[in-house]
Amino acid sequence: MPAALLAALLGSLALHVAALWGTSIELPGSAPEAPPLQAELRPLPAAVQPPALAKPSQPLRHGTANSTVRPLEPAGHSPTPTLAPTPAPTDDSDTLVTEMPQNSTSTATIQRQAAPQPVLSGSGTIRFALYKESINFPVGRAEHHWEFDADGAYRLRGVTETSGLVALFKPVRMETESSGRLTRTGLQPEHYRVLRNGKDTNENADFDWARQEVRLARDGSVQAIAPGTQDMLSLAYQLAYLPRPEAGASLGVVTGKKYERYALDSLGEEEIVTPAGTFRTLHLRAMTDNVTEIWIALDHYRLPVKIRFTDRKGDTYVQVATETGTP
Repeated sequence: MPAALLAALLGSLALHVAALWGTSIELPGSAPEAPPLQAELRPLPAAVQPPALAKPSQPLRHGTANSTVRPLEPAGHSPTPTLAPTPAPTDDSDTLVTEMPQNSTSTATIQRQAAPQPVLSGSGTIRFALYKESINFPVGRAEHHWEFDADGAYRLRGVTETSGLVALFKPVRMETESSGRLTRTGLQPEHYRVLRNGKDTNENADFDWARQEVRLARDGSVQAIAPGTQDMLSLAYQLAYLPRPEAGASLGVVTGKKYERYALDSLGEEEIVTPAGTFRTLHLRAMTDNVTEIWIALDHYRLPVKIRFTDRKGDTYVQVATETGTP
């Protein structure tokens, strides 16, 4: 190889490494203080129905042939998600008290309330490419997998990891899991777990909704939480259950490190183009020391198809959907 060409290749590699590592790479959710989105969801009056979600205008699409994202784990068969209406609100409990006539008298009986239908039913996966925005350079990939059971239990799993050139210098794999139940106001997390490179980060959280508290494993503290509080993974999927997301909301979120309350602002509808397709989205933003923005696809189960995170140093990372639905 001519000396001049070799020098040029080495110079190009050096420039990419300098651009990537001039500031440290921190995957979204792995920074010293993750973006603490928060929320307080207020139930609608009993007579008000939450807005029906539009059915998808086209089938869920897989990523294009030149997608840079590969499956993060072997993908098993899972049913295609189907759209189901959000049930009308009743009360805050899991039971419904009704008055039933019996022998000319009224006797209160307790009936089990049917589990609400999820916006995403069954199981499915959405995959993302992760870019450092300042240099438009791919630094990683991410994957979310959801499971909703007929009895109302849910489980969300998220994996974010560096890839390509970045993985050679700084291999990082972040795994998060949120599990809980679906209630009339949406997701109600019970357990939140975080692993970094396969090791427990001690940033776990356990929710006690009877006491309306959360216990943080990091320092053992127990903190009071508002109704509708989410964890960092369930938050993106709770947006599908907000009655009027276009009006914004007051959100509360447990990051695994702390619990805080923040305002979620609506920046209006936008049409965005991704490797997974073109989507009509609602752009939402939470501003704290960090800034987190989420674009939810209004005609595709309100899936988060783009996520942008700007840390306190001003570095911005963008996740863009490359596949939606099942593998």
